[in-house]
Amino acid sequence: MTRSVRRTRPSRRTLRAVGAGSAALLALSACGSSASDSSDSSDSSGSSDSSATSGSSGSERLSGEVTVFAAASLKESFTTLGKRFEEEHPGTKVTFSFGGSDALAAGITGGAPADVFASASPRTMAVVTDAGDASGTPETFVRNQLEIATLPGNPDRISSLKDLTDSDLKVVLCDKAVPCGAAAEKALDASRLKLTPVSYEEDVKSALNKVVLKEADAAVVYKTDVRAAGEKVEGVEFPESADAINDYPITLLKESENTGAARAFIALVRSAEGQKVLTEAGFLKP
Repeated sequence: MTRSVRRTRPSRRTLRAVGAGSAALLALSACGSSASDSSDSSDSSGSSDSSATSGSSGSERLSGEVTVFAAASLKESFTTLGKRFEEEHPGTKVTFSFGGSDALAAGITGGAPADVFASASPRTMAVVTDAGDASGTPETFVRNQLEIATLPGNPDRISSLKDLTDSDLKVVLCDKAVPCGAAAEKALDASRLKLTPVSYEEDVKSALNKVVLKEADAAVVYKTDVRAAGEKVEGVEFPESADAINDYPITLLKESENTGAARAFIALVRSAEGQKVLTEAGFLKP
């Protein structure tokens, strides 16, 4: 889509009023979206430092809705941060749409209304930046590492990536187009292993759920998702994952209609407070 088309497209409010159009439907249907959390901030200057998330700096108060498109693996952490944002800045609603980073990026470049994009890889973020839809330069705020999710108790005694090549096992991978699938493929290639999964899933949560529902014996997902699942799965580390760590970039979007509040949310994510929530969930520091 050319920039001339983007400059003449309707505003976010108009898009929402008429159903947002097919591009918005693409992103939101791929997302398993969830609306949560609201926020209000005292800093509308666009600064990304921690002052943007302080309770009252004396600057203009923020208001209105902020829409955040975020990788599925960020669901638990961002939901927690959204609630905290609401407590610190009441009055500004934050709506989250979680899903595969590739689908979210396609939605954004297609015109889906959003203020912030948090991707699970630089490659999917590049789809947005190359289209000219990012405002400024995206910044890595966390990293994530793969782990094997098995059934509770690990009944198949899986202890390595090579074990997943056993033809008797039902193994699930993320689709190669999404970051967790690309990382798994990189780890397998580095190990010179060939694995034929029973299915490729649209995002990491879908892959993990196959194991939770006992529809698969194992899945290659992120450590953060294994931790979030608790006793529903058991995690198995494998050394090859160290060569397939994903950086997670975040950016303000050019078509944002609430840049002050959007920047304040990004500032919270990157602050010491936000980093604490993310590292406790299992993410690695950038």
